[in-house]
Amino acid sequence: MEFWKYAFDMNWINVEVLRKAVRTSNNPSGDITPEQYREITSIDYM
Repeated sequence: MEFWKYAFDMNWINVEVLRKAVRTSNNPSGDITPEQYREITSIDYM
């Protein structure tokens, strides 16, 4: 998660790119959980 937080904080990625890294049933190889997405962006993952 540290990489994704750093990349987001540095504006290297936006919420749309970060959304693709979330682990879901459709994306079981994602790197972060929906809860971590919320920690990084302060936006609930939907």
